[in-house]
Amino acid sequence: MKRTALRKTCWSFCLAFSFVIGSSSAFAAAPAKNSPAKVITDDSPLPKNLKDSTSFAPVIKKVAPSVVNIYTTKTTREAPRLHPFFNDPFFERFFGPQFRGQLQPRERTERSLGSGVIVSSDGYVLTANHVVDGADEVKVALATGEQEFAAKIIGNDPLTDIAVLKLDEEKPWQAVTLADDTKLEVGDRVLAIGNPFGIGQTVTMGIVSGLERGGFGITSYENFIQTDAAINVGNSGGALVDAAGRLVGINTAILSGSGGNIGVGFAVPIGMARYVMEQLINEGKVSRGYLGINPQQLTPDLAAQFGLPDESSGVLVGGVMPDGAAAKAGLKEGDVILEVNGRKVTEPRHLQLTVAQTPPGSKVTLKILRGERGRKPAEKMLTATLGTLPQDAFARGGRPQQTEREGTTHDSLDGVEVTDLDPQIRRQNGIPNNIRGALVVNVESGSNAAEAGLQPGDVILQINRQPVRDAEEAVALSEEAKGDKIMLQVWTPSGRGQGFTRFLVVDNRKR
Repeated sequence: MKRTALRKTCWSFCLAFSFVIGSSSAFAAAPAKNSPAKVITDDSPLPKNLKDSTSFAPVIKKVAPSVVNIYTTKTTREAPRLHPFFNDPFFERFFGPQFRGQLQPRERTERSLGSGVIVSSDGYVLTANHVVDGADEVKVALATGEQEFAAKIIGNDPLTDIAVLKLDEEKPWQAVTLADDTKLEVGDRVLAIGNPFGIGQTVTMGIVSGLERGGFGITSYENFIQTDAAINVGNSGGALVDAAGRLVGINTAILSGSGGNIGVGFAVPIGMARYVMEQLINEGKVSRGYLGINPQQLTPDLAAQFGLPDESSGVLVGGVMPDGAAAKAGLKEGDVILEVNGRKVTEPRHLQLTVAQTPPGSKVTLKILRGERGRKPAEKMLTATLGTLPQDAFARGGRPQQTEREGTTHDSLDGVEVTDLDPQIRRQNGIPNNIRGALVVNVESGSNAAEAGLQPGDVILQINRQPVRDAEEAVALSEEAKGDKIMLQVWTPSGRGQGFTRFLVVDNRKR
């Protein structure tokens, strides 16, 4: 460690051609007259028993009236693109005052389309947030396209990409039936219904290719249903239904190198969408439960550092927010959460989803595994009363500003530079006064620390469970560290003077 003080994916398509080589003789005899083709025809409809077992037409007839087309209009102001010399006052003096008026931003009208699903007989419609985000006017058309109806945006939730509309006209609307998406299984047949490319209502068929998909960065809360049913531009916000015609998801995104469908589509599960809808209708916003921890994946290296069995699974508590629900319940850094209300959690995303969909103020039972030095890890039961997720919980911070001082020291954490937390450094990097440690100002690419996830802007709080007060102590502790692994506890900024703590295991062996 070094102490620094202040100083195009391309897709190709192949066409196959076949050539018929005829007789080489230019004087071939004329072919004999062909007899008529004797074809067999059957103009009767499919037998009911056969149609019911092979066709989805009855399902579509039931569901199609509930799937709508959505048209939005948004007005934007666009500044004219001019060469910098047009800003010279000379031009205004030469051409007159009207010259400046001609350079004012111009209004431009943007129109887009998508799909939606009527989910209640009084006219509530679920759709994707990105379909209506920022829209000045929303129109909804039934599948027949014969009539458009005005709709009001009741609320939206960018964190799940779900929005709720309300049709203005008071009349009984044909609503879809909602299913329990938790009963879906990989391999179940599903249908995607929407308005791709504005060509009109279209139905595609596939299967459930995967469940609980996430980690793509599409939304903050990802628990997608994956399907190979074709989803294209304009399908967003449309219905994903099961073989009985019940709504299981709201189509939201595709994975594609070309912008078109390649068989990997994603839908927000209807359970999550319904929770968001009910919150927006009843409260005008979405309130989510908040435990007040930084969850981490429990890796074998971290399990070893905490003295846990190799087969341990769960979510590691990387940090506990002061005065939060977890802190009041007695949860500690280094604890492993095994279950929430009897439901196993195996990764941070699952824990986050479980807590977020539990109303603030609810009591939850946590089954944890706590490892302490000199003692065998023991299971404990804790009860926490959830708080409310802060609005800026998903803010992202920047990188620290670096300053120069003289003096460097090297140790086993090669490639890491740290400095003290003085008042100027705290102001520049938004580090609260209660954070004590050494600020990381540089991590060499390819170093052991970089591969472990240490990054500029982190504050090293502990090294091998020993507190770090300043850069000098960080260097000393890292030099004294024994063994093949070093465990760091660091504070990572998340913006607006906030951050979270986490544990990292760094390979202590020289390369």
